[in-house]
Amino acid sequence: MEWLALLAALILGVPAVAWLAQDRLVFFPQPIVSTAHLPIEAKPLEVVATDGTRLRGWLRTASRSPAPVVLYFAGNAEEVSWTVADTRWPHDWAVVALNYRGYGASEGKPGEAALVADGSAIYDALAARPDIDRGRIVAFGRSLGTGVAVRLAVERPLAGVILVSPYDSLVAIGRMHYPFLPVSWLLKHRFEVVEDASRIRIPMLAIVAERDPIVPPARSRALYDAWSGSKRWQVVSGADHDTVGASSAFWEPVAQFLADAETR
Repeated sequence: MEWLALLAALILGVPAVAWLAQDRLVFFPQPIVSTAHLPIEAKPLEVVATDGTRLRGWLRTASRSPAPVVLYFAGNAEEVSWTVADTRWPHDWAVVALNYRGYGASEGKPGEAALVADGSAIYDALAARPDIDRGRIVAFGRSLGTGVAVRLAVERPLAGVILVSPYDSLVAIGRMHYPFLPVSWLLKHRFEVVEDASRIRIPMLAIVAERDPIVPPARSRALYDAWSGSKRWQVVSGADHDTVGASSAFWEPVAQFLADAETR
């Protein structure tokens, strides 16, 4: 009977712990350690979400106005000032990145519904600015942020979408990493975006790491295959989930995609 009780405790207890801890498994809020690395072109930007939560980040201004803009959605353990500071962005494009709720100086607590709603709120704030070309807004999502970018493409008109390490569903990713758990029952933040992809007809660039253990190329390919618009598949050889953005094999397709977005 003791063994049966222990087995029952494990069967019920492990999923219960996973349920309670899942926010910390999906989201890893990061603080702002410093802003000394930001260029002078990076201006603080605040957007108030529909529920009053204040989201904070930066708008890196472009060499022209009104400017086309890359709207960046980060990975799950990313503080976005480092992305804004990257010197490899095309200088004639503005770059906007706000930290998710609970990340950096942004208020609130992250969650799927909140992040998706915030994406639309940020888009609307940008589209209302006179220094932004509202017809040339490209969403750029990385890892977790690809789900936000895909949902935004359903809700708002975009000139294109760039997806780095995209996935079809966080449920599918969870099953891969936790095969011993009933992930489909437990997961609150599901980001099941593969069906959304089938309804989107704008251009998309997918960039994947050849050796990605976090989001395997097969999961990225499932989303890519479902995409209804024009699309390009770019594999960065030898890269993993964290190093995919380090080489010209990443940045050259990005620059070309943005250049093409100006001519469409």
